[in-house]
Amino acid sequence: MRLHIINSNSDGNCYLFTDNNGETLIVECGVRFERISKALNFDLSKVVGCLVTHEHGDHCKGVKDAVKYGIDVYATAGTIKGFKFDHHRFNAVKKEGIYKLGPFDVIAFDTHHDVNEPCGFLIKHSEMGTTLFLTDTIYCNYQFPGLNNILIEANYSQYILDEKLAGNRFLRNRVIQSHMSVETCLETLQANDLRSVNNIVLIHLSDRNSDAKVFKQRIEDATLKTVTIATAGLTIDNFNITPF
Repeated sequence: MRLHIINSNSDGNCYLFTDNNGETLIVECGVRFERISKALNFDLSKVVGCLVTHEHGDHCKGVKDAVKYGIDVYATAGTIKGFKFDHHRFNAVKKEGIYKLGPFDVIAFDTHHDVNEPCGFLIKHSEMGTTLFLTDTIYCNYQFPGLNNILIEANYSQYILDEKLAGNRFLRNRVIQSHMSVETCLETLQANDLRSVNNIVLIHLSDRNSDAKVFKQRIEDATLKTVTIATAGLTIDNFNITPF
């Protein structure tokens, strides 16, 4: 399994999971669709679908073109309503239901963000096992057994936020009430069984309220796992069920 990160910040989010047969699952469509198409060498024939966690533009701005080019989009009914247009390629997913998208099995679950009906995803595939995708949430209600790979938001540090936004209570509260801090990220990871986890990818870091080097070291020290900071254009080739 190969994970390719097109972008991962407030300007846009998009992640491509591609198996050894070339079948690709798009997670988040928050960049111009032409960037996604280019990353796939303009061949969309093996795209099995696109998952979207919520309707904010940095997660769905490419949706209109995605369905135009024949890609099925999967999101909660509340998120689809938030797109503010209808299309026959929209598929409403119910939380905790299992959906099969080609060789990928997907389960949606509740998250906490300032939108209609946000969700996270558990994504299963024989090559990568079970992957947790968790972003744009202040915390997570659940523990997940049998994880093999994790993509998780570490948007800000409480210390950095307090220092930089001490005089801007509105913006400070907006961040706290809609995103996951690195402190909560670490608590979430430690609440789960990480024994079979191969990769932890920290996603959606704030440009001004985070420190990628410090965050990476902090999570590595606490988990003793391979930790990667999601950056535009990064590819992880061994996003597998086992390290090798």
